[in-house]
Amino acid sequence: MASINGYKYTTEQDAQSAVKSCNQYYGIPIEGDTTQNWCMYQVAKLNTPIFWYIVFDEYLLPILGNPTEFEVTQEEI
Repeated sequence: MASINGYKYTTEQDAQSAVKSCNQYYGIPIEGDTTQNWCMYQVAKLNTPIFWYIVFDEYLLPILGNPTEFEVTQEEI
């Protein structure tokens, strides 16, 4: 299990909305630029129940607010 500092969402739609909010805040995508998203979400598919999350970055603070700590079960390598 990994401890993650970030933003946790119970639906994929909520995670997509958070990404969209970050993109709008930073004016992404810009025509002709390769960057399409400011951040991306991940799915914790081994957790029960499944949830979606975005790992904290200081640039997300003004849009998404304060992050929380949570556990994500990851596949063993």
